Amino acid sequence: MYTFLVFISVIIAALLVIIILMQSSKGGGLAGTFGGAGNLGTMFGSRRTADFLSRATWWLAGSLVVLTIVINLFFLPGQSTVDQRESVIQKSGNVPTQPSVPQQRGR
Repeated sequence: MYTFLVFISVIIAALLVIIILMQSSKGGGLAGTFGGAGNLGTMFGSRRTADFLSRATWWLAGSLVVLTIVINLFFLPGQSTVDQRESVIQKSGNVPTQPSVPQQRGR
């Protein structure tokens, strides 16, 4: 299940990058370079294209955030409530009781 959810989140992230790059910015941006919203404008109309790309960006970003939170809370591998593992600091065991002060040499 974890692998499937990570795969879906990677697909959503790739779609989000594509949708963002297709939007035209004030300076033209990458949309003009790769054809971007100009090609979609002939299909939907320029105003409807901007609305579609804006809504698609918000929906994809929201779904990516929700999916990421669900993966981290419920499906993160290696976490269990029964097996409490020690941290690296606890494993080392040689934690100094007094901080070491650097020795100053005579001038």
